[in-house]
Amino acid sequence: MTARAAIILAAGQGTRMRSPLPKVLHKIGGRTMLDHAIDTAQELGCERVVVVVGAHSEALGERARARLGPDAAALQDPPLGTGHAVLAAKDALAGFDGDVVVTYADTPLLSAEDIAPLFELRKSGADVAVLGFEPVDPGAYGRLVEGEGDRLERIVEAKDATPEQLLIRRCNSGVIAAPAALLFDLLSQVGNDNAKGEYYLTDVVGLANGRGLVVRTATAGEEAVMGANSQAELAQAERVFQARRRAELMDAGVHMPAPDTVHLAWDTEIAPGAVVEPYVVFGPGVKVEASAEIRAFSHLEGAHVGPGALVGPYARLRPGAEIGEQAHIGNFVEVKKTTVGKGAKANHLSYLGDGQVGAGANIGAGTIFCNYDGFDKNLTVVGEKAFIGSNTALIAPVTVGDGAMTGSGSVINRDVAPDSLALERAQQVELPGWAARFRDEKRKRKKT
Repeated sequence: MTARAAIILAAGQGTRMRSPLPKVLHKIGGRTMLDHAIDTAQELGCERVVVVVGAHSEALGERARARLGPDAAALQDPPLGTGHAVLAAKDALAGFDGDVVVTYADTPLLSAEDIAPLFELRKSGADVAVLGFEPVDPGAYGRLVEGEGDRLERIVEAKDATPEQLLIRRCNSGVIAAPAALLFDLLSQVGNDNAKGEYYLTDVVGLANGRGLVVRTATAGEEAVMGANSQAELAQAERVFQARRRAELMDAGVHMPAPDTVHLAWDTEIAPGAVVEPYVVFGPGVKVEASAEIRAFSHLEGAHVGPGALVGPYARLRPGAEIGEQAHIGNFVEVKKTTVGKGAKANHLSYLGDGQVGAGANIGAGTIFCNYDGFDKNLTVVGEKAFIGSNTALIAPVTVGDGAMTGSGSVINRDVAPDSLALERAQQVELPGWAARFRDEKRKRKKT
């Protein structure tokens, strides 16, 4: 296979976002748009990926280098159009001999499957391949003017198009593929004799035809090339992403009685046979095994839920939560960096942080793993089949042995031996008649 590379354009100012965060660092499905674009390039088999960034955002360059290596970011300064942006990546691709595809970091829904036809066109003899789409409303999009044999003759901007050309349905997405040497050679001939004084990538089509080269098009869906340039467009892209992911999971056998209320992350894994009730939010890094149930209004992030486990309603699983097979994590229970063993139960109103809960253990309502001493996080261990009474505070580091019990309302700050009962609370004192006398005294004072 011909070697592949990708140039991802990310140098736009993103002023329509009206946000201090660079446009392409906004997230879809819990992952930045830039990362989505890099993922797509890597899924296409691109051995080299260069991200073109502007001088206004060092954060983009840092993210590109963190993902791809020290030479992955190319600077476009000043910004002089899309053609100029692609040329900014030339030095970063020095010595590369293969096909290069130009994509955009603000089109987060564009997949490897959408782009792959461009490389197929290259294999079948096209010198340059352009990705088009057919929007419901072509509006201000550039039109793809095609001639005989499905050859693309030129790209005409809507403002420059004739009435006949405005009737063309196929529009330009901006995504283009060509041999790297040819692409940079064509771009070296692009001028800036236009109203904006910029160098346009689209001009390479006319230049290629002028040389007698073959330019052809492939077509993607309108959603695939949807740009996210404002908060409203970002939300629309999120809606499309969520709808796709829900459909994929349900097609695979996940039961969602109210799918439109479930929010998924880009890497959410849910096995067939699992149930996800309404209003569940999945942050990044969640894996749910078969036959598990995630009940309504729960929030999960960085967690693993084992087969047949029951989570929620109103549960929160934070990073490092490992919920074992058939375990129960109930309403208003928060679990962080804690392993809960097979069949263990924490059914309500508890915090389990930095701990280990053995198989078959029972955590009573109101139990707190007091894991933080102001400086360090400490470990709480609850043994197999241990019983933690309601409203117990376990002061870490502490271990409750297998089969041990704690009395309700206890504060446990020393290890408890297996099969023992640990109690720590003041002796109950009763003062007969005290409450009546108290009320009488209060009433007298109120009258005076």
